[in-house]
Amino acid sequence: MDSKSPIRLPVIDFSHLKTPDPSDRFVWESVRTDVFEAFRDYGCFEASSFVSIDLQESVHDALKQLFDLPLETKLRNTSEIAFHGYVQSPKVPLYESMGIGNPFIPENVDSFTDLMWPHGNPKFCESIKAYSRKLHELDVTVKKMVFESLGLENYLDEQMQSTGYLLKVMKYRAPEPNESDIGLHTHTDTNIMTILHQDEIGGLEIQTKDDEWIRVKVSPNSFVVVAGETFNVWLNGRLHVPFHRVMMTGNRARYSLGFFSVKKSSSLVKAFDEMVDEEHPLLFKPFDYGEFLKFFYKQGGIKSKFALKTYCGNDLRVSNHAERS
Repeated sequence: MDSKSPIRLPVIDFSHLKTPDPSDRFVWESVRTDVFEAFRDYGCFEASSFVSIDLQESVHDALKQLFDLPLETKLRNTSEIAFHGYVQSPKVPLYESMGIGNPFIPENVDSFTDLMWPHGNPKFCESIKAYSRKLHELDVTVKKMVFESLGLENYLDEQMQSTGYLLKVMKYRAPEPNESDIGLHTHTDTNIMTILHQDEIGGLEIQTKDDEWIRVKVSPNSFVVVAGETFNVWLNGRLHVPFHRVMMTGNRARYSLGFFSVKKSSSLVKAFDEMVDEEHPLLFKPFDYGEFLKFFYKQGGIKSKFALKTYCGNDLRVSNHAERS
């Protein structure tokens, strides 16, 4: 359907959590309800007023500096994990990206900065550190709200300890005449949760449960928080995991960032016991996240529209649930 649909994502203002009285449970519970309902109905929402516009602008300027570096410099960003280092592929010719693992740890940002700028770039380094700390805070806040909504608070600390993070910085060049305008193909995120920010160029599109495509346009200091498939496995299908893509328009490059929370590779992923009952039969069999990644990257899982369903779906129960949701 038309990607210029007038439908908007739910907008949740997190500034109310910064009131002088942090013990105000009414404020917390109100935002918590909005977060859970947005994840249930849309699989995502717009989070506003969590990072200052000044910091956003500083990070945006830093991205332009970074991607203007010579290719041989960017290629220094390597990783043993697929898609965590420098990425540029003929399959997605408009797209390139680099990654910083656990960027809220200062030493990791220092190492990345030294790799790109051996003589130093203090402004880039400090901007990314401050930005990553805020995104990590938002990640923890949203997860805590979802867990509380379902009475799963006792699982939160354990799951956070088995979670790693990736800050992925991305650039999409403008398409040439007669070149496809697909910046990134339609997909769901297989990780736990993703926090996305894009510049004023836009391009992010998200599909609703009704198969409507929303072209996401958010304010300068807002993010799009997206539920991943792993999160939905924990909750046995209580959330909606949306398809999304990037479609380019115009003749200017697009810059964006994604903060991805990911299960550590040796972790077991399974539905919490409280999420399985007669009304909610088990949708996904327990699986080792590291083994799933091998399937995803090396055995064609990346080409699958429903990678986790293909890998560990509990037969017809997943299909029947998908039809109901």
